[in-house]
Formats: sequence, C-alpha cells, structure tokens
Amino acid sequence: MNKKIFLNENEIPHSWYNIVADMQNKPLPPLHPGTKQPLSPADLEPIFAKELIKQEVSEERWIEIPDEVRELYKLWRPTPLVRATALEKALDTPAHIYFKNESVSPVGSHKLNSALPQAYYNKMQGITHLTTETGAGQWGAALSFATSLFGLKLDVFMVKVSYNQKPYRRSMMQTWGANVVASPSNLTESGRSILAKEPDNSGSLGIAISEAVEKAVQDENTRYTLGSVLNHVILHQTVIGLESEKQMDLAGEYPDIVIGCFGGGSNFSGISFPFLRHQLVDGKKIRVIAAEPASCPKLTRGVFQYDFGDTVGLTPLLPMYTLGHDFHPADIHAGGLRYHGAGTIVSQLLRDNLIEVQDIPQLETFEAGKLFANTEGIIPAPESTHAIAVAIREALKAKEEGTKKTILFNLSGHGLIDMMAYDQFFSGTMQNYKLTDEEIAKSTSVLEKIV
Repeated sequence: MNKKIFLNENEIPHSWYNIVADMQNKPLPPLHPGTKQPLSPADLEPIFAKELIKQEVSEERWIEIPDEVRELYKLWRPTPLVRATALEKALDTPAHIYFKNESVSPVGSHKLNSALPQAYYNKMQGITHLTTETGAGQWGAALSFATSLFGLKLDVFMVKVSYNQKPYRRSMMQTWGANVVASPSNLTESGRSILAKEPDNSGSLGIAISEAVEKAVQDENTRYTLGSVLNHVILHQTVIGLESEKQMDLAGEYPDIVIGCFGGGSNFSGISFPFLRHQLVDGKKIRVIAAEPASCPKLTRGVFQYDFGDTVGLTPLLPMYTLGHDFHPADIHAGGLRYHGAGTIVSQLLRDNLIEVQDIPQLETFEAGKLFANTEGIIPAPESTHAIAVAIREALKAKEEGTKKTILFNLSGHGLIDMMAYDQFFSGTMQNYKLTDEEIAKSTSVLEKIV
C-alpha cells in the first residue's frame, strides 16, 4: 500500500514564497515591445490587475495570501503527499519516490492555485470581464471555475488542436460559464491574420495569448490572465512546495531530487522553488529537474534571448530560453507543454546552473503514465507523465548505482479527460516528434539580438 501524508487545513501556507528575493542574479527586466526600454508597472495596467503587477515586479520574500483566497484553498488544500511504494516495487529500486497529488483539486490540476487569486484581485479592482488562453484546457477550466465563484465573465481562447482533442475539458469550462473559442479564430485581428496565411493552422499557446491580450485591451473593464510563465503565477504555485516541505518532514525524509513537468514553468516552480530556497540560502544541495517534451525543447535546445510571450508580438519582451515566438510545436497530447518559451525566473536559474533539464519523447511519457496508473491507480495527465518518466529514469539510475535516493515529483493533474490520448497510445498510432537543428535555427534566427 502507498503511504499518504496529510496536513490539516490550518497548515495551508499563509504566504507565497518569492524566490527572486534569494536569487543572487535577478532576472533581467522585461522590455516594452515598442521602445525596447525596461517596462514600468504602469505599462502593464491595461493588461493585468494592479495587485498582480505589484507581485510581478516584487522582490519581497513572502507575500501574504488574502484570507478570501486561503479560505477557498480549503476546498481541496492541503493536497496529499504520497509515497509511491507500488511504483518503487515495480521498478525494484532502492529509491524512495514521493509525489504531491495536485490532481485532487475540483478542476483536476494545480492550475486552480493561481486562478483563484487572479480572479480575486481582478474582482477587488472592479474588473468585470477576463480573457485568457489555454493549451490542454486545464488552465481554462481552472479560471472558469474561479471566475464563476467571483461572478466574472470569461473568454477562453483554446488552442485549436486541443479544442478538438479534448472536448470534455471544453465542456467543463462551459459548465462554469466561460465562452470558449478555438484559436486561431476570426474574432480578433491576430487570429484573422494567421488564418489568412494558414487556414488550417492548428494553433499554439503563443497565438492564443495574442488573441486573448488583443481582446482584453479593447475594453477598460476587461483584463488578461495567464496560467504560467509570469512571476506572479509562479509565486501562487509555491503553495505546492511549501506544503510538501512540511509533509516530507513528517515522512522523516528530505528530497535529493525534485521534478516537475515543464511548459512555461508554473507547476515545476511551484514544487521546486521552496526546496531550492534552502540551497540558495543555506547551501543545502538538491537536484531540481524540469521535464519537457522532446518536441518542444526550449530549455534543452532553445536560445537565451529577449522574445515575445505571444506569436503576434503584443506582449512585453521577456528574457527567456525560447524556440522563437513563430515556432509552431508538434500536435502532441501534452498541450499544456506546447509553449515556445520559459519564464524569466526559470531561465535565469538555468543560466546559473541551479536547475537541470531532461527532454522526453512522447512515447516514453505514455509508457511511464501507464506504469504509474497500474501501480498507483491514478491515470496521469499527459503533461504529468513527463515528470513521472524522469522520476522513473532517476529511480532506475539509483538502482544501477546501488544508491538510496529520495525523489519527489509533482503530479500536476489527472488524465481522466485525456483518454483520447491514451487511446492513440494503445492503438499504436501515437508517434514521437523529433526537431532538427535546422528547424530550431530557422525559428530563432529571426529574433532581435538584445541579449
């Protein structure tokens, strides 16, 4: 039997952790897309709620969680920490494997950790309407639920390939009152310009962001929200790692390795940054590994450069590891990881060799997901299978070396609305996608060399 470690609701963190406070080398500043000068907070006010902008630029170590948000966290938090003893046995490894089960949230993923505070801060500012993008639909579902709680209207631009692959996640958003649009669409100039060139374009997170930002800035009572990448989103997700610290202590262990799947950085940062704090502040050694898809390898094969967060170029220029904002990722089922760039904090940590990265082929991730489902009983989301695959790699490595390692990974969501992906895997029609150096060089060569 696996071993679950619970906290009571009084042990939900009272503050989020901001790793920027402890970084020796701070991330480079975002730049205004027009002037190429460092962005001021006022420049962001047409796009984001003011309190979220303050969090975005903050260097304070701890930022208090509003009581209203903390009360709503109690709907599902604290989430359980589980020792995966059945998986350990199947791998015949001396490693101890733990996972933080974020799939128990009402929407089935970690995304609600940031959706609730983002909806709350907008509501407190008097904003009545939000826009956003979503890849696999997990962020869109989370924000749909959050906006329903706060009485806000929501437009979700859902990447077209996921809109078609994951109809039930679209249904979840509609159940909670959101208007869901397949992106690229004919509703925005950004979408129309892309469809004019490529009528069959299957969409990307970059395109969906362009559409959502464009719609947001057209109305003074509308703001845009993002589900990953930005500092304030990563900040909110640190509740995962802060709870995990307490639970690992109750287990009498401390992780040697912390793993999270990687799209823009939210769940990876959420599980790892509270542990990485002890390396930055106390010199405690730990390996932190980002698991990204081999078909969208911005951290392993991208370039560090200022780039737009969206395809059209409406967002600020961010200092990031990127494959280029024009990069169109393969139509893998881990839609939440199909993003061209990495967040600025994660990018700086990688530059400073404080984190590691592994890129995983799609078929290996689903093999890992199947093994996890057969041992631990949870069918993981395609995104989460990347973290599981790396945990399995590290556990087998520990077996080879005959060393006892303690491994912690984030189970960022369940895959019960992703069964079409598992159908393709079992039917043998799923494939790996391999990027050539030429393809990457082409998509990055157009970037303006600012760094």
